[in-house]
Amino acid sequence: MNRALRLPNFINLRVKDTIPMPTQLKYNTRLSKNIDTAIIIGPDYEAPAEDFSPEEKEYISLQLAQKSKLILLNRYTHRVYLVVAAAKPNVALYHEDLRKAGFTLQKHLKEGKVTEIQLTDRTFSKAAYYLAEGLFLSNYEFTKHKTDKSEATPLHTITITDGTISEKEVHELQEILTGVCLARDLVNEPHNHQSAEQFSERIVAIGEEAGFSTEVLNMLQIQALKMGGLLAVNQGSLDPPTFNILEYKPENAKNTKPYVLVGKGVVYDTGGLSLKPTPNSMDWMKSDMAGAAAVVGTFYALAKNKVPLHVIGLIPATDNRPGGRAFAPGDVITMFSQKTVEVMNTDAEGRLILADALCFAQKYQPELVIDLATLTGSAARAVGKEGLVMMTTAPEETVQAFKKAGDEVHERLVELPLWEEYQKHLESDIADIKNLGGADAGAISAGKFLEYFTDYPWIHLDIAGTAYIPTGDNYRGKNGTGSGVRLLYSYLTSGLS
Repeated sequence: MNRALRLPNFINLRVKDTIPMPTQLKYNTRLSKNIDTAIIIGPDYEAPAEDFSPEEKEYISLQLAQKSKLILLNRYTHRVYLVVAAAKPNVALYHEDLRKAGFTLQKHLKEGKVTEIQLTDRTFSKAAYYLAEGLFLSNYEFTKHKTDKSEATPLHTITITDGTISEKEVHELQEILTGVCLARDLVNEPHNHQSAEQFSERIVAIGEEAGFSTEVLNMLQIQALKMGGLLAVNQGSLDPPTFNILEYKPENAKNTKPYVLVGKGVVYDTGGLSLKPTPNSMDWMKSDMAGAAAVVGTFYALAKNKVPLHVIGLIPATDNRPGGRAFAPGDVITMFSQKTVEVMNTDAEGRLILADALCFAQKYQPELVIDLATLTGSAARAVGKEGLVMMTTAPEETVQAFKKAGDEVHERLVELPLWEEYQKHLESDIADIKNLGGADAGAISAGKFLEYFTDYPWIHLDIAGTAYIPTGDNYRGKNGTGSGVRLLYSYLTSGLS
């Protein structure tokens, strides 16, 4: 049952306000005439005389000899882009190179004010699928709050014409990438437009459109459940917290035990009374709910593609402010699990709200629980924007399948240990555990804190380095990236084919 909050300060959201309307992917069995066309070729390509003039053939040969990666032919009625895809050490890196080629292609298309392009493959390797993926994601822009949208990208349609790719695959890709763009929109939304309550309202609207249900627990219900971590983090805020329970359960679900996805939903983080040290470190803190956004984007893709899996989503949501009765370093709080936590730093707040959600997940007797969070700067410093930090208690077979999914979508995983010795970093003199370790191994001690509240197979993903990239990074875009959506979808659906 959908239970949307209806409070006076809520906007009446419509679907078009909530779901991004990104580029449209289409499928065709043959190329159309006089439409801009991208042809994927290898470095040893020999241009056939029936497709190219002698002058074009000579120009293509010259460009290939110079190792050009993109060759442009202007036919005046339309343009032809030859995308050169060279071999890589493995298939996953080859696919990633094609996604990046999509980013390069998009820049040319935007400059040329191209509205529609068709893709075809002369390498017979399903290359058009991955070029389309990179092109689609590169074409994303967050223009909601701009009054002048004249500089927005004009590209609205990508048509794949490739006999090795089915129309069903193209439709599935459309919904996956829309889920990524949806997560990006949620992360990029400024906090003054997205309180915890407004975030919940958006989740409800998205679920109604996609086909999953959402129950939103309000302050009184959270208090009744005694979710001490979520309540403590919220104490300094004027806006109440929410706890969101998403469920997608099709009649043909193949799993008897649900997968549970948990997302950190700190909609804005000042650090609380342990205020972040410089103003610049707060500039990105609307992105501290990127884990929650990834959960929502994944649910959208699963439901829209009617994936036969039972999946639960748990999203504790609040901002972290230093006002009013804000919780303070030295406080001891009682969690949903009834365990006590000594608060050493109020900027280590994400683990507190996640701990309540992870303990709540036990009631579902889950097959596997996966949490995503922009949890620690330590993780970002350790692996940068190039990878996601993972810690896990799941069986080795599950871990390897998860890493394989990460390689396939190029959201690569770096596994850090959960050795017993790290638990000593969290020993408290006055409580069961404290919320912060020492100066060393910060990402690991944060993971150990979360592990303390689990008793099932569990994977923790720290996406602090990948979730928000203000400098931009090829097809991942600038600012919110939607990190985690393609990874989760790839893993969850990997055993269904």
